[in-house]
Amino acid sequence: MLVILGLFSAFLSILYLTAPSIRKFFAGGVCTTSVQIPGKVVVITGANTGIGKETARELARRGARVYIACRDVLKGESAASDIRADTKNSQVFVRKLDLSDTKSIRAFAERFLAEEKKLHILINNAGVMVCPYSKTTDGFETHFGVNHLGHFLLTYLLLGRLKESAPSRVVNLSSVAHFGGKIRFHDLQGEKCYYRVFAYCHSKLANILFTRELAKRLQGTGVTAYVVHPGIVMSEIVRHSILLCLLWRLFSPFFKSTRQGAQTSLHCALAEGLEPLSGKYFRDCKRTWVSPRARNKKTAERLWNVSCELLGIQWD
Repeated sequence: MLVILGLFSAFLSILYLTAPSIRKFFAGGVCTTSVQIPGKVVVITGANTGIGKETARELARRGARVYIACRDVLKGESAASDIRADTKNSQVFVRKLDLSDTKSIRAFAERFLAEEKKLHILINNAGVMVCPYSKTTDGFETHFGVNHLGHFLLTYLLLGRLKESAPSRVVNLSSVAHFGGKIRFHDLQGEKCYYRVFAYCHSKLANILFTRELAKRLQGTGVTAYVVHPGIVMSEIVRHSILLCLLWRLFSPFFKSTRQGAQTSLHCALAEGLEPLSGKYFRDCKRTWVSPRARNKKTAERLWNVSCELLGIQWD
């Protein structure tokens, strides 16, 4: 037993000694475009922390008017203050948005549309991961309600402004975890069977299907849509799972930093000539493959229609 523990300890020591090289290897792609976007208007959900904050920082550095849309306004103000000081861009704002409450989503959209006549980039970055079973204010399973339906409704409410501001872009954050996902139309709210890990996977699959269907419906409007896997990133998204928090701490030297995790979102928001790839899935700043379920056109159409029914909207 002591020998096994010793070998395991030695293995971990070697891993940690080589961590910088391993992390560099897995750091992934970098957004290489130098394009500046002075005066362009950007909305980023969940930008008070993690990948979203680093995405907001870089877009502010390039001159954008950035709206941090988040549930925790105090945390958002702290992030905005940090970004303004770092980038010398005073045009960074915070607005209340709770994606688990459709009234909050509608209130955010109403206020934003009254304030801004343009919207050039919408980044649906916020999300929850492996939560214990719970429901949103409107009775949706939390992963499905926040990660998919919340952003579905937000995009619907802001789409008119995106069209008026074309060329414009929508960037949705998904995950490689979508490979474990399935759209269970008979149990979308997880009332019959619930496993928190799979609930997250299902919602990430929904993000990809939404993006593909959105891109199809937006052809010819000047609005394009992209979906990204940011990589395995050191962020607060695992806060709902003690086990994942421990694993994240243990293997943190090998994960991407939040800045590295933001690169693919930035690539899809900024890279020139990306329009022909609308609806595609990106990882490490490159188009990559999705699961067979994520390519199912009938499932994408059905999910779109069911989402509209659940939210009480008509989106043709």
